[in-house]
Amino acid sequence: MNFVLILTGVLLNAVAQIVLKKGMSLIGNISVDLNSIIHMVLKATTNVYIYLGLFCYVLSFLVWLVVLSRTEVSYAYPFLSIGYIVAAIVGYFWLGESMTFYKVGGIALICCGVFLLYRS
Repeated sequence: MNFVLILTGVLLNAVAQIVLKKGMSLIGNISVDLNSIIHMVLKATTNVYIYLGLFCYVLSFLVWLVVLSRTEVSYAYPFLSIGYIVAAIVGYFWLGESMTFYKVGGIALICCGVFLLYRS
């Protein structure tokens, strides 16, 4: 059951990242000046992807609190790296981001590490 909770928290966190990225892609590039930030905040308040991302973050946080109450942090925390894998794959297929040889190699290394952790 703990593994299911960990995976749920990780996937919610990854979904939050993906939909926030989608929302920010619709808003556009932001300069680091007061006018741009105010403009971004105003656009974000009407962006459903931003709200969905924040909702997923809150759920992820709540699930993670349950996880930390049940497992050792040294066991649970490394599973967050699964989020990198999910984000890279979904980013490639849904957001059209690049998938290089090095990214695939990094994902493979993460998979091996998570497998070894799970087996321990």
